Amino acid sequence: MKIINLSEENSLLKQFVSEIRNIHIQDDRLRFRRNLERIGEIMSYEISKTLHFQEMDITTPLGIKHTSLINDKIVIASIMRAGLPFHQGFLNYFDQAENAFIAAFRKHKSGGEFEIQLDHISTPDLNHKVLLLVDPMLATAWSMVKAYKELRHKGTPDQVHLVAIISSQAGIDHVNTELSKENITLWTADIDPELDSKSYIVPGLGDAGDLAYGEKL
Repeated sequence: MKIINLSEENSLLKQFVSEIRNIHIQDDRLRFRRNLERIGEIMSYEISKTLHFQEMDITTPLGIKHTSLINDKIVIASIMRAGLPFHQGFLNYFDQAENAFIAAFRKHKSGGEFEIQLDHISTPDLNHKVLLLVDPMLATAWSMVKAYKELRHKGTPDQVHLVAIISSQAGIDHVNTELSKENITLWTADIDPELDSKSYIVPGLGDAGDLAYGEKL
């Protein structure tokens, strides 16, 4: 598995990541959702550099321009609900992409333990396409890994990109262990060192779904 940590270079991406972390800014839900979207747009641009392009001629009002355009068929998949504004950022740039959606949640047990429960997956055929599986927070990575394994029943993509904004080191290690034989690139905008007792990323940003859409029961 290849890991690309975009925080290793300075860019505007760091501004938006710092805003979704900042307790004095993140309570503005509209701005929080828009920042998730903008981060998705920036990460889309970075991922686009790895795709296949086809040369072609475009007719302008004054002549012919030779250029190169993306030749891959892309499927954007996200884990609801926090993944929705992040997903939209990718769709803003890959506007002809097909889309997949995964409903997943933590099913808590006694003692604070939990398992990831998948309720529903809606996806197109994935054969010979580029799969972007996006989720803002890669904490334990259990939901990301489980979602990917379920999606693989729907076809074999030519390329797979797992994308998170903030990843824990434990989550990255889990993906690397569970999907070590897969040809996958993991993209992240930042890496945090710890998980707390409830498996939230530290320092992280809190609950991305609640910050985007309000608290849930």
